[in-house]
Amino acid sequence: MSIELKTYVFIDSLQPQLAAYMGSVSQGFLPVPGDACLWLEVSPGMAIHRLTDIALKATRVHLSQQVVERAFGTMVIHQRDQSDVLEAGRTVLNRLGVGEGDRQKCQVAWTEIIRAVTPDHAVLINRQNRRGSMILPGQSLFILETEPAGYIVYAANEAEKAANVTLVDARAVGAFGRLTMAGREADADVAAAAAVNAVESLSGRIR
Repeated sequence: MSIELKTYVFIDSLQPQLAAYMGSVSQGFLPVPGDACLWLEVSPGMAIHRLTDIALKATRVHLSQQVVERAFGTMVIHQRDQSDVLEAGRTVLNRLGVGEGDRQKCQVAWTEIIRAVTPDHAVLINRQNRRGSMILPGQSLFILETEPAGYIVYAANEAEKAANVTLVDARAVGAFGRLTMAGREADADVAAAAAVNAVESLSGRIR
């Protein structure tokens, strides 16, 4: 059966907020800041079990998350040593008979900065199903939506590297990935530019 590579993205060093956020939703081994990480998504979803088995047997990587739906399957592996994560990824790609460039190219479905968020808006966001930190009234709100969903973690990591922003939410499972970050206006601008540039620079095939 044909397996489509949707998302394949390597993160060299998980930033503190993203690592903590991933730990809050992790079903397996918890990542820590500084770990290297690989986010892989394929279709159909059931194929992810075989690919997870291949990756875990290839090197010393740990499995932090696995999501299996009918349309897609997601695997997240991590390890302090980058070479372990890279080698596990190469082994999976070899078994699939594809290269990194055969992944689906990330499309930015929506990006926007809401400046000086009102108290009502901030309270509503904070009461929603968030796993990150709170947004405060008066801060600027950066939102990003990507397709496929998994690329949103790469965007979040690069944004956190670039600016002093607060990670509010990062949903990387489903049809679209959604990122919410907050901070001072200048920091939100820098984070947004870093996130969009990061995902748009990734190679891939146009669906």
